[in-house]
Amino acid sequence: MVFDRRQLLASAAATGAAAGLPPLAWGDAVPAAPKASVRPVTETLHGVAVTDPYRWMENPKDPEWTPYLMGQNAHARAVLARIPGRDALAGKIGAVSGKLAAVAAVQPAGGMVFSQIRPVGANTLKLYVREGAHGADRLLYDPDTEAAAGSHFSLDYWVASPDGRYVAFGASPAGSENSVLRFMETATGKLLPETIDRAQFGAVSWTPDGAAVFFNRLKEGAKHGDPDHYADSVAWLHRLNTDPATDVKILAKGLDPAVPMLDIDAPAVIAQVGSDIVGGVVQGGVQNEIAAYASPLAAALAGKPAWTEICDRSDDITGAALFGPDIYLLSHKDAPRFKILKTSAHAPSVASATVAVPESAAVIKGLAAAKDGVYVQTLDAGLGRLSRLGADGKLTPVRLPFDGAISFIVADPMADGCWFELDSWVKPPVVCYAGPDGAVTATDIAPKPDIDVAPYESREVMVKVRDGVMVPLSIVWRKGLKRDGSAPCYLTAYGAYGLDLDPGFGPRVLPWLDLGGVYAVAHVRGGGELGDGWHTAGQKLTKPNTWRDCIDCAEYLIRQGWTSRPKLAVEGTSAGGIMIGRFLTERPDLLAVAIVRVGDSNALRAEFMEAGPANVPEFGTIMSPQDFKGLKEMDALSHVKDGVRYPAVLLTTGVNDPRVAPWEAGKFTARLQAATASGKPVILRVETDAGHGLGSTRKQRDDETADTYAFILWQTGDRRFRPPR
Repeated sequence: MVFDRRQLLASAAATGAAAGLPPLAWGDAVPAAPKASVRPVTETLHGVAVTDPYRWMENPKDPEWTPYLMGQNAHARAVLARIPGRDALAGKIGAVSGKLAAVAAVQPAGGMVFSQIRPVGANTLKLYVREGAHGADRLLYDPDTEAAAGSHFSLDYWVASPDGRYVAFGASPAGSENSVLRFMETATGKLLPETIDRAQFGAVSWTPDGAAVFFNRLKEGAKHGDPDHYADSVAWLHRLNTDPATDVKILAKGLDPAVPMLDIDAPAVIAQVGSDIVGGVVQGGVQNEIAAYASPLAAALAGKPAWTEICDRSDDITGAALFGPDIYLLSHKDAPRFKILKTSAHAPSVASATVAVPESAAVIKGLAAAKDGVYVQTLDAGLGRLSRLGADGKLTPVRLPFDGAISFIVADPMADGCWFELDSWVKPPVVCYAGPDGAVTATDIAPKPDIDVAPYESREVMVKVRDGVMVPLSIVWRKGLKRDGSAPCYLTAYGAYGLDLDPGFGPRVLPWLDLGGVYAVAHVRGGGELGDGWHTAGQKLTKPNTWRDCIDCAEYLIRQGWTSRPKLAVEGTSAGGIMIGRFLTERPDLLAVAIVRVGDSNALRAEFMEAGPANVPEFGTIMSPQDFKGLKEMDALSHVKDGVRYPAVLLTTGVNDPRVAPWEAGKFTARLQAATASGKPVILRVETDAGHGLGSTRKQRDDETADTYAFILWQTGDRRFRPPR
């Protein structure tokens, strides 16, 4: 699907909705939500007739599409603007979010420390560098300097060279994630002459001498919206200060019979300073398990890599680290909570690999190789843990400053120690350095914010769900809360890709808690909180566990007095749209509000959008009879029934979203509006200067959060947020 953003912006400007609508006076009329045309398309799939009433929305050139989307946005923005207390709440959210310096990534290189930070009060993430752990930060790249009027730019990814002399980075406009790869000289901030487009994911790895990079690039002619947009990408070698047209193809489908690849496979070549080999990694879409190969570095630099297999996808390897003469592999083969294997870098063999770290009660989440050892990140009963695996094979725990979750671990293979970020639901993040002696030093890379967290509490509980499984549930509240069912509750869950919703400090939650709300996170099956088995227990045919776990956690919160049905709001984002979409359609009686943020609600058609084929390993394909059964069950759109009293629903989308196409939200909105018998609002909030939300500005997130909280509080009966009749 080709998405003409210029047409959308023109329409948005005409309706006054491009950057949000001006507040309406209470007496002003709210523009009606447009009624979508019903043009049924019926297909028979594996003997089952499936009717899609809004297939036309998948065509961006349909003359009804843009007016429909922008009309929905105009209606939603007007409804939200009329909620009393919304603007004051937005001010509180903006004030507290602006106090936190958000750290997205850190990299030590050449004695320097690079970091991607959104400074206190800033709107976007920027790139900084400092000399050593305690030097002063110096601004290297500010995406705001490239933003066009009325839009914004985002720093999507970056990697410093091993000696810190250069930085490779990708940036894109308006949340599109359509990155252009560029190079900067660290000392001067000077940009090198070359630019490389179609570098959406980058996967940049520097050669040990810092003179070139390996990177991933989409195929020539790739078009946004097309289902084959990400197909047949290539790993290239680019030498600095040369024309990208002279880049050398290193790893691609059909290039080397020793490396079999499918259309959806994304290749990457990884080099490491101090090593004379490179790794070739092949990832199948969103599949966590990789195929990996090794080649002499010299052969790869000559454009003629000689690949030797390290592991196949059937070996269940999800990560690797090179330390000295050995490769350490993170595997869930016969170990659902993962183990670490060790094999020779120059003669790799999974079959003869030894177990360096056996499976235990804690889930192993990641590895980072430093000069003094391999640092191992684990998750133990919801809490982050860190250990160092030395060359002698001894695993030594690192004592952390407080109990919380580790957001990331990074290391320089030429330097001792490990860098990591630690936070919790009620403790702001701190970036720490763990030395080879186990001592941990807190740095000021994430300075302590001027936020009083003393009034807030959190609790981790286990909920027994309908099939007897114990599901982790996190609950956060302000001290003094009465557990009498009167509190509004914001419950969220995700449950996909084996990803975790670990404890993390979110300042935007605090105004919600101050208003007497409860915030809860259900760690449902499909995620990775309890290992690979937890992931596969909420995938394809087992996907119903994802939303039913959340339903059962919601009922637990009600039984325990944390909230009640008239006060419950449930939210799902992106792949979490499957969770909330099916929660909403299976148990509409259980909740007062559903929030569907850039959500996947039309699973039967998802593989035909831009990012669809890459998601087949996670959700399945309608071409398979078995997968079709799972997709039909998780498709929220086809489970909407006429005449049901659905709760209030707030849906969101971004017109530049490359991950979940806006037509999914458009279809689900239209169907719910036509079907509901409750009289409750169903509104679609559209961001015209954003995509999937990954590159959204702080202001955009603040405004969306304010709209969401105000909508929930209105619909759960808070008089302070009740519009006049």
